[in-house]
Amino acid sequence: MNEKSKSNDSFMMKLATFIVDKRNLFFLITLILIIFSAFSRNWVEVENELSFYLPENAETKQGLDIMEDQFVTFGSAQVMIANISLENAETVADEIAGLEGVQSVAFDDSEDHYNNVSALYDITFDYSEKDEQCLTALNSVEKALADHDLYVSTDLGNAVSESIDSEVKVIMVYVAIIVVIVLILTSQTYAEVPVLILTFVTAMILNLGTNFIMGKISFVSNSVTSILQLALSLDYAVILCNRFKEEHQTLPIREAAIVALSKAIPEIGASSLTTIGGMVAMMFMQFKIGADMAICLIKAILLSLLSVFIVMPGLLVLFGPLMEKSGHRNFIPKIPFVGKFAYATRLVIPPVFVLLVVLGFSFSKSCPYVYGYGEIDTPKLNDTQIAENMIQDNFSASNFVALVVPAGDDQKERQILDELETYDQVDYTMGLSNIEAMDGYTLTDKLTPRQFSELADLDYEAAQLIYSAYAVKNEDYGHIVGSISTYSVPLMDMFLFVCDQVDSGIVELGSEQADLLADAKEQMTNAKLQLQGDTYDRMLIYLNLPEGGQETYDFLDTIRETAQSYYPNGNVYVVGNSTTEYDFQKSFSRDNIVVSVVSILIVLSVLLFTFKSAGMPLLLLLVIQGSIWINFSVPAFTGTPLFFMSYLVVSSIQMGANIDYAIVIASRYNELKNQMDKKEAIIETMNFAFPTIITSGSILAVAGILIGQMTSDAAIVGIGQSLGRGTILSIILVMFVLPQILLLGGTIVDKTSFTVPSSVKRKNASGRVRIDGMVRGEINGTVSGMVHAVVEGDVNVNLISGNVTEEGEDTGETQK
Repeated sequence: MNEKSKSNDSFMMKLATFIVDKRNLFFLITLILIIFSAFSRNWVEVENELSFYLPENAETKQGLDIMEDQFVTFGSAQVMIANISLENAETVADEIAGLEGVQSVAFDDSEDHYNNVSALYDITFDYSEKDEQCLTALNSVEKALADHDLYVSTDLGNAVSESIDSEVKVIMVYVAIIVVIVLILTSQTYAEVPVLILTFVTAMILNLGTNFIMGKISFVSNSVTSILQLALSLDYAVILCNRFKEEHQTLPIREAAIVALSKAIPEIGASSLTTIGGMVAMMFMQFKIGADMAICLIKAILLSLLSVFIVMPGLLVLFGPLMEKSGHRNFIPKIPFVGKFAYATRLVIPPVFVLLVVLGFSFSKSCPYVYGYGEIDTPKLNDTQIAENMIQDNFSASNFVALVVPAGDDQKERQILDELETYDQVDYTMGLSNIEAMDGYTLTDKLTPRQFSELADLDYEAAQLIYSAYAVKNEDYGHIVGSISTYSVPLMDMFLFVCDQVDSGIVELGSEQADLLADAKEQMTNAKLQLQGDTYDRMLIYLNLPEGGQETYDFLDTIRETAQSYYPNGNVYVVGNSTTEYDFQKSFSRDNIVVSVVSILIVLSVLLFTFKSAGMPLLLLLVIQGSIWINFSVPAFTGTPLFFMSYLVVSSIQMGANIDYAIVIASRYNELKNQMDKKEAIIETMNFAFPTIITSGSILAVAGILIGQMTSDAAIVGIGQSLGRGTILSIILVMFVLPQILLLGGTIVDKTSFTVPSSVKRKNASGRVRIDGMVRGEINGTVSGMVHAVVEGDVNVNLISGNVTEEGEDTGETQK
């Protein structure tokens, strides 16, 4: 052993001794952190909108920021009542309109609002959609209509997030049960199961409690991180536990824990690098939810490592006596048939697999990715989805986008709206410049005093005085000096000015005129808040196109080009659910390549240092990348739409986590192939690797399947289904394809090794043996170096150069 190795061993032993001997201190610190985490987990803000994570330069992101800053978006909801007559529906509309907090109710006898004996009410509330009072008003509506067959669709509140949280809690219970069963089956003592569970629960609580450091996390990360943390990092605890049991066969509990920890730290640390590497790849995505999930998962893995290294050694010492008394037989059988099958099919399976990989790559490119939820049917529906489906089944879906343009030119805005309404794809448009106020005038039409007096039923002289006061307020003195009769002011501005004068007592009106003016003021004020900002105006374009699809994306470009032709030097933004999907599509085309390349490069780098060979990493990557391609060719075969984010997340996890299964097999086979013939080596390798793979793989696969079947959010469903299917495929491939590839590709691995020359041959001989050359091995002991000798006894060496010949005992005959 060289000095560097001794130094490393000495450091690890000292560190392990410190951790084990100070276990009570670490228990106390951990308990304090757990209590803190119980409170701090409530400080985490959860972001429910995927559009929040669009790149900063995305048009939708910039448009949303402008709209949030300059416009008010009132809270709204669609309420459907089934099995109601038209007469009763009209009565209900009046009832809703009279409720506190309700600004307006859109309902008529057209098919847009009454169809199939069902009524649909478009309700707008008096408050901004982010105001909690919207939920209070919505609750009042639901309470008032509780006796009806009611369906409510709205973006207000956190109903969807709360549904997902409750679903994930149920999933965690199922996963916990599966974990306990798997651990009992794969363990050797019953008492090690609580050690493993306590270690993981500690890591999970600490991870949840430290999420507040990020300020805000996505609903996806908030939902699946804990489940994925369990599935991805349980191996670390299993490795340390197995090391402890191995050392405890010859050492007392304390010493066994110290030695096991000193050996496990570098082993577990190296094992975690590939998983973390896969997560790091997501941080390079333009779609920032990748970085959000990556940070949450990397933090989860690091805290799992910390829990294994700091908390678990003390638990092993604490539960050590119980582990001694609670041993049971091994429930996991040996699987020699897998190794025998691998050896028998070593020339057949690899070429068949290569063909499957080529087909998988080809079909995966045809995977039907979608960028919105509209085309995805989830196995489970929450209340909001049920309501939306009922509304869509009975009424035509509404799809609108907002067009944001520089403020100040009402004529241009009117021209844009008029031009857009000539397209078949547009149902209708809405903006200040085309909203009719009264008598055929729109809100932005400019009226003279004469026109305004006739419209408002005012004396002409009074109207002139009001116009003069308006000119003074706006420092437009030229019209006062000139002729006030030709002074024209937008209808909305003049009405709001008059209202201010009435409110201040400067102008007095009759009660009928005052009521008319008050109604007009409310409508115009709300319209102005929603459609007119300080530097931008907003217009709404209602489309008869679906939210997603290339036809919709192409028409969005048409809207943008139309507006840009009127504002060649100004910024215009098209914003809506359709534009969000369009921006998702644009970011995916880049993120798809980046995630794949970065994850492969990171994992490849780790494998190069692990195996010190160029060939072995390529063989392992072929298997795992092949499983990824085959995984995402399945939706292409079945025609099942897949939310694009699911691919980006799962391909990273699959590459980072499933590669560990391949590493276990490859590492063990490398150790054994020089100690016995290849057939026995691969049989022993598969017997050794099976418990590890089945423990980790089954938990990850079950977690994925449960997520995919028991959640209602399309993005999370896609992650779960793809992860579960991908993990099962990876297990099958590493069990029934990788062994054959290792057997067939052993020469490639040896020839591309960084440390061992390619001419190494295994030589076994007994009796009188002559050795001439550089050897490494055992000759009644270990020999390494140049040997020129005749040995009496058994020889078991790696021949690096030279010859080993077996000589006859009496005749002097030699055998190669």
